[in-house]
This record gives sequence, C-alpha cells and structure tokens, in this order.
Amino acid sequence: MLHFVERGTGTRPLVFIPGLQGRWEYARITIDALARHFRVVTTSLCDEPTAGAPFDAARGFDAYGDHLIAVMDAAGVDRAIVCGLSFGGLVALNLASRHPNRVEALVLTSTPGPGFSLRPRHEMYARLPWLFGPVFLVEAPFRAGPEIRRAIPTGRERLAFARAMARAAVTAPLSTPRMANRAKLIASYDIASACARVTARTLVVTGEASLDRVVDVTRTAQYAQMIGGARHAVLERTGHQGTLTRPHAYADIIRRFAGGQHHAAA
Repeated sequence: MLHFVERGTGTRPLVFIPGLQGRWEYARITIDALARHFRVVTTSLCDEPTAGAPFDAARGFDAYGDHLIAVMDAAGVDRAIVCGLSFGGLVALNLASRHPNRVEALVLTSTPGPGFSLRPRHEMYARLPWLFGPVFLVEAPFRAGPEIRRAIPTGRERLAFARAMARAAVTAPLSTPRMANRAKLIASYDIASACARVTARTLVVTGEASLDRVVDVTRTAQYAQMIGGARHAVLERTGHQGTLTRPHAYADIIRRFAGGQHHAAA
C-alpha cells in the first residue's frame, strides 16, 4: 500500500523528496519548517520498503519520478512545487522534465551537478556497502562537524539537533546497500537532456562552497544556467546539511521564491 506523509495546513502544495538516505524521516526538521507555509507531501523513495511502492531498478530515475506522480495522485495534488534534496533533486528534475504539467515550480537543493562522480574512497564504499557502509555512517558526523558548528551556534541547540538525528536513525534505519545503489546511479543520469525539457520556474539552492563536503557547489550552481530562467540562492553559514541546520531560513527562501520574490542569500 502506497505510503506518504502530509504536514501543514496551507493550501499551496509542496512535494518534498528526501536525499540519498531515502527515508523522509531524516528530513523531518525541514518538513516541519516548510509546513508553516505549505501543505507538504513527502514520502520515502520507492526502493525503500516503507514507501509501499514498486521499484524497477532497470528504469532508474524514471521509476523514482513515476512513484512521486503516484503519490501526488493519491494525495489529490494536481500540481505542486516540487522540491528535491541532494539525490532527491535528481528525482525532482526527472519528474519536472517528464511531467511538466504536474510541476508548478522546481527547487533543486544541494543536488549533484553535471559531471558528478564519487570520490575514490566512496567508490570503494559503494562497491562493498555491507563491509564499508558502517564506516561511511560513522564518518558522517565528522564530515558535517564544521558546518554544524557554523550553522548552529550554541551547545544546547547542537544537542537538540543531535537528538533529532538520533531519533531518525532509531526510527528509520538506513540501508547502506540501497544508498550505494543510488549513489552509483547518479553518474548515469543524462542531466543535460533533463534540464533542457524543464519548463517550470526553477530555484537552485546551495550552501556555502567551503562548507559543503558532499557535492561541488560550483557544479550544482550550473543548473541555474542549464535551466532557462532558473535562479540561484545561497543558504549562508551552512553547507550540504543546510535544510537541517537552518531549516527556517531554508523554508523562507522557498516561501519567497513561491511568492515570486528573488532572494539570493539567507
């Protein structure tokens, strides 16, 4: 049975697509912030058992995009702002390029850009996820440490953030093999062709280049040139985790964009 989550009482629908983890629970902080302004519909990616949806690996990103269309249909959403985070940004791009009539506006957040490739160490992790997956997960807090310290100023706030992430880890266990399969899929996607088919108003959101330890911000920013009329906004004092470390600032960027305002930084 198809599973999705709705938050917020706004009348304007926003579909939020999670990142490489695949589980919507890791974006709960972000979703709650967006729900102050929108009717947010979200779900786990369709290769997660909790999504309650079929997944055909041979269809790649088309399978993810069609799953989101099924979720929109089930939620009674004809058109929406479609917002994808990191890997989820490529799913959002797929949806917008193949189903333009369903996408009011497109938001690509910290999305792997053209020419993305895994670092050599991460390629090894992806080849042997059962062996190296735990190492990758242990490394994650250390990679994000400088960003978290910059974005979240006090020890008390950092502790609350850590508790929220621990709650997600307990309630929504990660599958490193599924994450590895998604990571390996990125390089195969024809980003240029997808961008050429996008007709929706588009916003590209990045963190600061010096703080994003996951994607190359300069490559992500290229979407603003590859998609006609797209804009680029910078979420300051944070990097790849900005939707979590500065969720209300992020939600405000999306709110302003949805309202037709250009807000270059927050």
